[in-house]
This record gives sequence, C-alpha cells and structure tokens, in this order.
Amino acid sequence: MESNKGWKVCAEAANGRDAVTKAQLFKPDIAILDIGMPELNGLEATRQIREVSPRTEILILSAHGSEKVAREIVEAGGLGYLVKEDADTDLLAAVESLGRHKPYFTSKIMSWTAREWRRGHRETPRSILTPREREVTQLLAEGKSNKEVAAALQISVKTAETHRANIMMKLNLHSITELVHYAIRNEIVHT
Repeated sequence: MESNKGWKVCAEAANGRDAVTKAQLFKPDIAILDIGMPELNGLEATRQIREVSPRTEILILSAHGSEKVAREIVEAGGLGYLVKEDADTDLLAAVESLGRHKPYFTSKIMSWTAREWRRGHRETPRSILTPREREVTQLLAEGKSNKEVAAALQISVKTAETHRANIMMKLNLHSITELVHYAIRNEIVHT
C-alpha cells in the first residue's frame, strides 16, 4: 500500500473492536476489513465505523464470494467487496476506487448486484436483528457465556440475557447450537 505515492497505512487492528477504535481515532480515508475478524465481524465493524467515522470508506475482504454478503455489505455501509483470491490483482484498483468514493466489487458480484438493485431491496434475516443483537450473536456463537457477553459489551448480565432471548425469538431458534449454525451460515463467525 505504502509503495503508492500519497498512500499511508495509519493503523492495523487485531480484531473488529480494535478496528472501530482505531477508525475513530485516526479517521482514515479507507478501512480494509476482513469479514471474519474475531470479537466483532467485518459487517458489524463496518456499521460501527460508519457511525464513528462517517467519511471513511470501507472495503471488505472475504475468502468466498457471496451475493447475500454483498447485499449485507452495502446495507452495513460498505463501499467495496473483494474476494481474497482476487486481492493480488485487484486490491490496489479497489483502494483507488474507494479513494474516489466509487464502489468496487469482485466481478462476479457486480453482475449480481446490478440485477438485484433493479429488482429492489429485500430484507435479509440478519437485517431483522439490531446492531447490538448482531454483536451478542457473534459473541455467543464464539462460545462466550452471558456473563462474558455482558463484560465484553459493558452491559448487565440481565441485559445480555434479554438480548439472547430476543435473538432466539426473532430468528425462531431453540438452542445455542442452532444459533452457532445460523452465525456460521450467515458469516457472522467463521469456522
């Protein structure tokens, strides 16, 4: 990145929460996030970065191309989506595009995106959950207890339990195992 004139890497983050904190601190022009970051996945980090640094454009990297994920990236406020196998050839072009506030998507996603936008927006199962519920879902799917979720999010255990109950009801899930499967299918956590 820094070999390009005028480009500077201002920070690197170890996880999604760290990325949000650093985006708030440094206000970068562009943030490049992995969709599968620990503690707070790339989609949730995107939502939070858009709140703390609205001018930051966000590029999401993923191991797999998915039309569903592309839709969720746009809904979260991301402007780009790149499959990691294309990063060698497309990363610089993606960053240049986002630097001009123009979207950049992996080519196979571009054709789907055009079709989908013509058809109009549809609600996804993930969009039913609030941002806080998505955070709780990720932490629970990562194996955290209600007490650990409460500590990580600086909320009471009772509030964490309430979020868990609401999530299970909204998604019509009946066990933590079903919640983990849901989180994996929807790329909230990665195996």
